[in-house]
Amino acid sequence: MTPRLSNAFETGMTPRLSNGSDYDYRSFGSLYSGNKSIDSSSQYNFSSTSQESSNTSWSSSQNMDDMESEMRRLRLELKQTMDMYSSACREALTAKQKARELHHWKLEEQQRSEGARLAEEAALQLVAKERAKCKAAIEAAESSQRIAELELQKRLNAEMIAQKEFQEKNKALASIANSDLRYRKYTIEEIEAATDEFSNSLKIGEGGYGPVYRSYLDHTPVAIKVLRPDAAHGRSQFQQEVEVLSCIRHPNMVLLLGACPEYGCLVYEYMANGSLEDCLFHRGNSPPLSWQLRFRIAAEIGTGLLFLHQTKPEPLVHRDLKPGNILLDRNYVSKISDVGLARLVPPSIANTVTQYRMTSTAGTFCYIDPEYQQTGMLGIKSDIYSLGILLLQIITAKPPMGLTHHVERAIEKGTFAEMLDPAVLDWPIEEAMNFAKLSLCCAELRRKDRPDLGAVILPELKRLRELAEENMPSVMPGGSTGSSPYHSQFSSVQDVITASYNLDMIAQEATQAHHLEEEDEGRLKNTLL
Repeated sequence: MTPRLSNAFETGMTPRLSNGSDYDYRSFGSLYSGNKSIDSSSQYNFSSTSQESSNTSWSSSQNMDDMESEMRRLRLELKQTMDMYSSACREALTAKQKARELHHWKLEEQQRSEGARLAEEAALQLVAKERAKCKAAIEAAESSQRIAELELQKRLNAEMIAQKEFQEKNKALASIANSDLRYRKYTIEEIEAATDEFSNSLKIGEGGYGPVYRSYLDHTPVAIKVLRPDAAHGRSQFQQEVEVLSCIRHPNMVLLLGACPEYGCLVYEYMANGSLEDCLFHRGNSPPLSWQLRFRIAAEIGTGLLFLHQTKPEPLVHRDLKPGNILLDRNYVSKISDVGLARLVPPSIANTVTQYRMTSTAGTFCYIDPEYQQTGMLGIKSDIYSLGILLLQIITAKPPMGLTHHVERAIEKGTFAEMLDPAVLDWPIEEAMNFAKLSLCCAELRRKDRPDLGAVILPELKRLRELAEENMPSVMPGGSTGSSPYHSQFSSVQDVITASYNLDMIAQEATQAHHLEEEDEGRLKNTLL
C-alpha cells in the first residue's frame, strides 16, 4: 500500500505543483502533511494491530480490511482534492490571462480615446481656422465690392465729365473755326503765292516744327511757319498754338495773324530782329545787345509769362521757355512765341500745390524743370526754372549746360565779372550780381524753393528795367533811338504795351480785347487741355 500511495503522490502532485501559485503550493503542503499524519497514525495502528494479531488472527485480518478501506477512502479524497486543485489552477491561469487581455484592451481603448480626442481638437481648430478664413474672405469680398462700386462710380463720373468737356471743346472749336474775329483763314494758294512756292530764298529759319518763311500778306510783312509732314506731334502742336494764340492778346506775346489749318500753316507778325538766341550768340552778324536792352527784355519776358500764368479761368504753362522762343521786333521788344507745348492747369491745382500730373514731359533739355522731368508733375513754377536759365543766358551769353553751377562758383570765388558777356563793356557789376542771384533762385532744383513770379521776380526785374531806362543810350542797336513813345508814356504805367505797335495798332488791339475778354475767359478752359 505504501508504494502505491507514494507513487500516487509523485504522479499526481508533480505536474500540478509546477503550474500552481505559491498559495496553492502551501495548501497542497498542508494537505500532504495531513496525509502523512494519517499514514503515521495508520502505521501506528497497524503496528498495534500487528501486535494484537499475534494474539488473535481474526482481529488482525479485520483491522487490515478496515485499514485498506480507510486508505481507499483517503486516496479517493486525495484524488478529488487534486482534481479540485487542478481545476482551481486552470481557472486561476484563465483569469490571469483574461486580466492581461482586459488590461491590454483597456490600454488600447485609452490610446484610441486619446487619438480620438486629439483628432477632435484638431478638427475643432481646423473648423475655427476655416471659419476665420471664411469670415475674412467674406469681408474681403465685401470690401472689394465696395471698392468696385466706388471705382465704377468714379469711372462713370469721369466719363460724364470727359464727355461734357469733349462736347464743350468741340463746340468751342467749331465756334473758333467759324469766327473771323480770332484769326484770318488763308488758303494754301495764298500761302504759296506769298512764299513763292516755299522758296528757299525766303526761308529765315527752321525748327523741329518746320521751316519759317518771310513774306507779305495783305501788304504786311509776316512770318509763315509751315508744318513739316514728318514732324512728331506737329499736328497737335499746330492745333494747340492756334487755340492759344487765337484766344489771347498781349504785347509780349507773338501775334497770330492767320492760319491755313488744312495744311498746317501759321501766319505771325514779322519779328525783324529774329530770336533772342540769335542776338545773344551774334548769329547773322547781329550787333551785341546792351545791358540796358537785356534788362528791359528780361522784364518783358517776365511780364508776358505772368500774363500766361494769370490766364482765366485756368493758368497756362508754356513748358518750352528758352531764348530761341523769345522773338524781338524792330525795336527789340521781346515777345514769347511757340506755345504749341503750352498746357492749361486747373486753377485749384495751380493755387494750392501748383502741380498737375502729366503723362509725359515736354520741352527742351537743360530748360526742363527737374521735378517735372522726374515726376511728371507740371505747375506754373515749372516755367520759373526755365526762366532762371534764360535770365542767366541773357547776361552771360553762354550755353545752358551747367550754367547755374558755373555762375555759383564764380560768385563764390569773386570772379563773377568774368562770367558776364564780354561783348558788353560797361556792365553794372552790382546790379548784374543781383540779377544773377535772382536767376539762380529761379533755377533752384526744388520747386518750393523758387520765388513767386508776381510777388518777387517781376518787381525786381521792373526795378532793373527802370535803372536801364535811366541809362538807356540815345541810339540802340539797329539804329533805333533809345527813347520812344512807348517808354516815355507807358513804361511806368502799363508794362504790357511795347514799341512794336504803333498807336493805331494799340487802340485796335485794346478795342478787340475789350470786346472779346469775356468770351476769351469762357473759351480757354474748354479749348485747351
